[in-house]
Amino acid sequence: MNHTLERLKEMRLKGMAECYKSQLEQPDALSLPFEERFSLIIDYEWTSRQNRRLERLLKQAKLRLPACLEDIDYQHPRGLDRSLINRLKSCEWIESFQNIVITGATGVGKTYLACALGNAACRRGYSTRYYRIPRLLSEIAMARGDGSYVKLLNKLRKFRLLIFDDWGLTPFTQDESREILEVIEDRSQLASTIIISQLPVEHWHEVLGDPTLADAILDRIIHNAHKFYLKGESMRKVKGGVSTPVSK
Repeated sequence: MNHTLERLKEMRLKGMAECYKSQLEQPDALSLPFEERFSLIIDYEWTSRQNRRLERLLKQAKLRLPACLEDIDYQHPRGLDRSLINRLKSCEWIESFQNIVITGATGVGKTYLACALGNAACRRGYSTRYYRIPRLLSEIAMARGDGSYVKLLNKLRKFRLLIFDDWGLTPFTQDESREILEVIEDRSQLASTIIISQLPVEHWHEVLGDPTLADAILDRIIHNAHKFYLKGESMRKVKGGVSTPVSK
């Protein structure tokens, strides 16, 4: 028994080793036919690997919120398209290299929805990464300085889903718009992007500054994007039991 367990661990079949050991400690399990016991061991290994992979993908994603599509609150009217969200659960939009744009006022649940979609992507096995735009631009600037710029772009290109939060929170400089275009151009028709912004899409030209760069960025994002415009009261107020007074 010890010899077999050690060999399984050496072959990195930890799940099989755990299930085999568990069976040996349970008299009822030993009475099962060999084929059934072996099938249980294989299933345990497969589930164990899937769980480890999901754990690794979620850790890599660095999602801002532990959100799930199943936990979305539809009771408070915010303009959520439930049928669209149900279609997006399958992540076929990622296979088709489509994007998602989520806009709306502060607190209406934009980041939660994006992180829930990111969580769904991880559960489907897609590499995902969440960034606030200021942090991303800071990383790009540092990479420019230390010579790792190309390496960073290659890393960003390999993520099947990138989530950009706080888009247009402050106006982009021309250099920043150019950097964003580089990232998006690298991924165009190869991967998917979610963009979260307080600004409606029609105002993005203003914050992107340079009209030529703005046209190029929007052309690569908007035309194949699913769009959510969330409205209503801040969910922080709603969950806290505070509502906006009705004016007389």
